[in-house]
Amino acid sequence: MTDWNIANPRQVILVSSRAHVATRFSPDKSLKDNIFALTWHMPVSMSPFLYAISVSKERYSYKLIKESGVFAVNFMPHKFKDAIIECGTKTGEHIDKFKEAGLTKEECKRIDCVCIKEALNVFECSVVNEIEAGDHVIIIGEIINIIKNKQGKRSFQIEGLKFTTTGE
Repeated sequence: MTDWNIANPRQVILVSSRAHVATRFSPDKSLKDNIFALTWHMPVSMSPFLYAISVSKERYSYKLIKESGVFAVNFMPHKFKDAIIECGTKTGEHIDKFKEAGLTKEECKRIDCVCIKEALNVFECSVVNEIEAGDHVIIIGEIINIIKNKQGKRSFQIEGLKFTTTGE
């Protein structure tokens, strides 16, 4: 087993997704918005501008991204650390994580997805490739639009529920 703490701290992002999905409570497909936290992400190309996220195949959000073909990368201020933890420790299959975490939904400008109003900046991405990587899938998205809100301190995960931040 690898000691992942060697690679820490890593910046935490919230990824938002949207798709029409059926649930065990409703066989009819309904629109579902969701957010989840992750630290395995990176830019992969400047031309075209591509960004990659690594997502467990078991995650509910993976199902939504696979269905819709889009996702939004939300760079969150450190002051929303508790919301990040909320989004990273619960599944959104049966709850509204936006409501539970106290975050505000905002429509993306160029893709059919939501982003987080409180985010410092947002990448709106359209999926262009998926690469199998063990128990995860690396999803590569072309950045269709960048929403630049503001600069600020971001959260970095040290390990588990321990976080730190850097200067502006």
